[in-house]
Amino acid sequence: MNRGSKYNIDMVHGPLLRKIILFAMPLILTNVMQLMFHAADLIVLGQFADPKAMAAVGATNGLTTFVLNLFFGLSTGVNVLVAQYIGARDPRNVARTVHTSMAVAFYGGAVMAVIGVLISRPMLKLMATPPEVLDKACIYMWIYCAAMPCVIVYNFGGSILRALGDTRRPLIFMLIAGLVNVLLNLFFVLVCHWDVAGVAAATKISNLVSALLILRTLTHARDASRLFWSRMKFHWQTFKDLVRIGLPAGIQGCCFSISNITIQSSVNSFGPMAIAGNTSSQSLEGIVNTCCGAFYTTSISFVGQNYGAKKYRRIVKCIIYSTICVMACGAVFGWGFYGFGRSLLHIYNPNPEVIRWGMIRLKILLMTYFLAGLMDVVTGALRGLGHSLKPTLVTLTGACFFRIFWVVWVFPLDRTMSNLMYTYPVSWTLVTLANGLLLYWVLRKLFRNAAGNSHHLGTIRIHG
Repeated sequence: MNRGSKYNIDMVHGPLLRKIILFAMPLILTNVMQLMFHAADLIVLGQFADPKAMAAVGATNGLTTFVLNLFFGLSTGVNVLVAQYIGARDPRNVARTVHTSMAVAFYGGAVMAVIGVLISRPMLKLMATPPEVLDKACIYMWIYCAAMPCVIVYNFGGSILRALGDTRRPLIFMLIAGLVNVLLNLFFVLVCHWDVAGVAAATKISNLVSALLILRTLTHARDASRLFWSRMKFHWQTFKDLVRIGLPAGIQGCCFSISNITIQSSVNSFGPMAIAGNTSSQSLEGIVNTCCGAFYTTSISFVGQNYGAKKYRRIVKCIIYSTICVMACGAVFGWGFYGFGRSLLHIYNPNPEVIRWGMIRLKILLMTYFLAGLMDVVTGALRGLGHSLKPTLVTLTGACFFRIFWVVWVFPLDRTMSNLMYTYPVSWTLVTLANGLLLYWVLRKLFRNAAGNSHHLGTIRIHG
């Protein structure tokens, strides 16, 4: 294995806190840039198009996330497997994981593109999308789904690089794609007057650019992560391992999306201005989410590599440092964004009514977002240890089903936007407590088994 690459961080040796921060910072910037694709769409539409165009894009939020979440979950499996094989110094299985995962990205992405196009209009109607924005929302979804393979290839390829310890090149690629997106957004909307179709096309062309850059990196790699087109196929044992770890995360993401679609349907009932305000605040909230979510990936990669290397005490340190970082990140960005909320929402849309609706969501979610970050780190640590099904079941119960319960039974008691938004911090707290107890049990069992093997064999010791 090539540990000497200038892009890769050695996760199993040396000081941890500095390396966690160095790993997470480019990942945060990459995630923010990826989110900026959608934010650029909203800002250009909010400033230069009819408010209904912005509402049309916002009405698709839950559906676009649902369509992609299954494969984003599988990319978690890619990250875990590559990280564990790197830690165990197993280049043969690293190569198999790379080629299997890219086969899944290409073929699965094509299938999901077709399904996404077919279900867009029926699903948007089911979500009670207002008739005045339905047609534009469908156009955005059709273009979005058509380019889905590009999004999936980038995320799978990025997961491979991050498992190797490289978060710098995905950031560089996203910066390039982000610049392309902004320029094309302005051209298509201001010059071509395409509004929703223009911002969708600009985003998807940008996704193509980022996917091509990732593929170029993998095909020119000098270690076991190198992608050979002739070897891109399903290695069934690797595929089963990828599904075993990634599918529960994907199902969890899909169920999250279903619960969020249910919430979005309730938001839609307040009308186009509420949809636009909620969409603007979701975009700001998404920046905080990606900052905190970077430590989810960090936790998976660091825990996974040290688990593969059997450095169990170092795993505990990884979790502690990631927790400290994500709590600080959630508090600083969440509270900071709320403090400048009105000014930031004005960038998306200057309409006072849109801003009023947006501030309702910001007040409740951003002030408590550190809880979501803590939930992500705990879940990521469990997945890095190879436990994916258990935290998925906990999250499905404590977050997804709970949110649906809230919309069906609690929201009707007080049909206000505030009451609808309270479901988020309550669900984050429930999942964090349950998965925290599960993580404690898994680590305790791991240390007990390691100590037992050491006593029995006299050769195995726990590394610090």
